[in-house]
Amino acid sequence: MSNAKIAKHEHKVHRSAAEHHRKAAHHFEAAAKHQILAAEADDHDDEVVTAHHAYLAYGHQLQAVHFAEMAAIEDESVDHDDVDYGAVDHSHHD
Repeated sequence: MSNAKIAKHEHKVHRSAAEHHRKAAHHFEAAAKHQILAAEADDHDDEVVTAHHAYLAYGHQLQAVHFAEMAAIEDESVDHDDVDYGAVDHSHHD
């Protein structure tokens, strides 16, 4: 495969991985929303609504992890030389 074709393929994979990251973020956000709603219902001793939101939160969490894993796999598939993930500085995060 020529360098141009490799670069084009890697760009497509990164674009696909970016979409998986966005889908993961969407589902993590939805899971958090439903966890908050479950907590509020639990504060009011509403077991049915608590269970409903907890169930929805769990489903979104599963989807979020699935998409995050897909993104990681695709990112790794074009990042053959980057094997040292432990030295990355994450101090800029909240």
